[in-house]
Amino acid sequence: MVCACTLVLVLLLFMFFDVNYFLRIIFTVGTGRIFCKKRKSLLETTTTYGICTTQDVDLILKHMNNARYLRELDFARFYYWDCTGLYTAISKRGGGAVQGASTTRYRRALPVFTPFKVTTKLIYWDDRNLYLEHQFVSISDGFVRAVGLSKQTTFGLKVPLTDIVKELEPSAEQPQITKELQLWMDSMEESSQKLKKRD
Repeated sequence: MVCACTLVLVLLLFMFFDVNYFLRIIFTVGTGRIFCKKRKSLLETTTTYGICTTQDVDLILKHMNNARYLRELDFARFYYWDCTGLYTAISKRGGGAVQGASTTRYRRALPVFTPFKVTTKLIYWDDRNLYLEHQFVSISDGFVRAVGLSKQTTFGLKVPLTDIVKELEPSAEQPQITKELQLWMDSMEESSQKLKKRD
């Protein structure tokens, strides 16, 4: 009887929730806490690992589908936030952070059963936002398969994000905005203005 109830409960969880997603987050943060014994610098590159499985492939069953790249970026960000201690510092100030925007450029497909890593690096910040660059690299040949940029927007903070960055890393200097990032920021601003005019 207990086994049958457990089986039904597990089936219901898998039907109504993306259980694999939550398990992977727990695994990612858990391994980060095991292997990141010493807090990483905010400007240090963090790395997560994955493999393109049959659950990740597109309609032709040959390579990773577009949605899975964004999902992998979630895990990479969770790992970065936890290993650097930045999310904890923001939470202590009563704030939080959400994904404000992302863009991904695909260079070469990730074939099924290919092991890969996702590197994450903080490339810029301002009073409210963090900008991260992610690279999908196939482990067998070191080729950068895709590059992503993500904008993490903080909320609920009574102090500028720059103050929290300085508190965590007094010696950290704000990086120069790259041309690529500036063009993306301009594109987002243009989109925002267009929608404000329409509304």
